[in-house]
Amino acid sequence: MKVILLADVKSVGKKNDIVEVSEGYAKNFLLKKKLATAYTAASQNDVKLAKQHEEKVAAENLEAAQNLAEKLKERKVTVKLKAGAGGAAFGSVSSKEIVTAYKEQYGEELDKKKLVLPEALKSFGTYEVKVKLHPKVTGTLSVSVTEM
Repeated sequence: MKVILLADVKSVGKKNDIVEVSEGYAKNFLLKKKLATAYTAASQNDVKLAKQHEEKVAAENLEAAQNLAEKLKERKVTVKLKAGAGGAAFGSVSSKEIVTAYKEQYGEELDKKKLVLPEALKSFGTYEVKVKLHPKVTGTLSVSVTEM
């Protein structure tokens, strides 16, 4: 029996795949648990439209990530850090502090999980921090750590 998978099913196929399975497996497991739908011309058309929509959304997300990466190149975030004895930095700067400073300075949100810090920012200066915006797009944000 031919079915169209509505979700990824281990050892059968991925979402929106058209697969041939035994009739009992289809009726008693896939259809019953709403993991698949029976293959018809109408359902095939629905899958085709869904794939086109997913491709369009993926292209829009990629374009948005590329635009944000261009913005990040031009921007510089300043994070203030307390100074200890002898002018040395007291503590370190975390991704959460960078995201908070970015929001205060530019009014836009960044996800702290997307920041890739090479190591803890424990001294004053300017650092280049990579931001994973999309699997294909990585931006760079300039972070300046200054004395409070």
